[in-house]
Amino acid sequence: MYGTHSKRDMEIEYQSQVPILRPSIHARRAKITVKFQDLYGFTVEGNVDDVNVLNEVREKVREQGKVWWSLEASKGANWYLQTHVSSTLKTSLKFSALVNAITLKKLIRKGIPPVLRPKVWFSLSGAAKKKSTAPDSYYEDLTKAVQDKVTPATKQIDHDLPRTFPGHPWLDTAEGHAALRRVLVAYSFRDSDVGYCQGLNYVAALLLLVMKTEEEAFWMIAVLLENVLVTDCYNKNLSGCHVEQRVFKDLLTKKCPRIAAHLEALEFDVSLVCTEWFLCLFAKSLPSETTLRVWDVLFNEGANLLFHVALAIFKMNEEELLTVHHVGDVIHIIQRCTHQLFDPDDLLTVAFDQIGFMTTTTISRQRKKQEPAVMAELDQRLRRLNSINASDEQ
Repeated sequence: MYGTHSKRDMEIEYQSQVPILRPSIHARRAKITVKFQDLYGFTVEGNVDDVNVLNEVREKVREQGKVWWSLEASKGANWYLQTHVSSTLKTSLKFSALVNAITLKKLIRKGIPPVLRPKVWFSLSGAAKKKSTAPDSYYEDLTKAVQDKVTPATKQIDHDLPRTFPGHPWLDTAEGHAALRRVLVAYSFRDSDVGYCQGLNYVAALLLLVMKTEEEAFWMIAVLLENVLVTDCYNKNLSGCHVEQRVFKDLLTKKCPRIAAHLEALEFDVSLVCTEWFLCLFAKSLPSETTLRVWDVLFNEGANLLFHVALAIFKMNEEELLTVHHVGDVIHIIQRCTHQLFDPDDLLTVAFDQIGFMTTTTISRQRKKQEPAVMAELDQRLRRLNSINASDEQ
């Protein structure tokens, strides 16, 4: 699966993986809504214009694939792993690693070919390194050890399985449910502080479709929660997620002041839309092919990318948002936009070119600023809940 590919192999693989969509002549004439499956088996509804957009996107995927294969031929099969600039490297090797890193960043922002995605994600995210520190049979031993155990986490997982991408031709089957359950239950025992949080089911399901194996999906979840995303994003009180929402609200004020002022006048709480974004990493909001382009960058550049994307969604709808006067209309505009963002470049171009640069230091400072208020709010909420429970027992 991960060997080198000849140009002929590449051509055959891409023809089978990236088919052209051809709506019927009747649908084209009537301009009616058509249903079709995307590259990952999800049913998509759209008009013929949407189909044309998807075909253009798939043509770009094919062209981008040729670039990756060409680089593999000239630089070697794993050239993108040689991007770490170490002080111990010779000057010539440092320069080569730096060039590779710059090339890789640009390439990834344009999209990783679907067939290379598992290998590139697993390597660049740190999942391969994390897996290498554990025994070879770690995942297998863990799943066997916990398969019959019942906890609040396993009960919630069982409840959520049929609600995770219902109708998908593999995920919504007994086999798909079983695979997803094993991955989620295994991680709930690996990290008891997290256990299981609703939202992880969508992330894990999409990882299963991309990574192909349960074990690699498991390690991708591990590196996401333990290294890539903000700490405590999925813990029991979701403190990290609450911090991210507050940081996002501040960033919206700085980057999109007109929108922020208008939403504040409407008393619109951005958490109504962005909670799902930060917990599901857009897996439940964007078309799958667009979500995976976002994840391409996430696994290479880190969690700050989520702010860029969230801000871009508001920015793309700025003029229309400024005309509405009801909270429900804001939600409708945002949801309509995200569900129809079939061209990832439309979203990522705004995210990188119009939102502007945000340093890791700036975001970290914002998080530290918001943490005390979040913890105080959660503590107050817990005290109130305990008080209510104590009253009920009397």
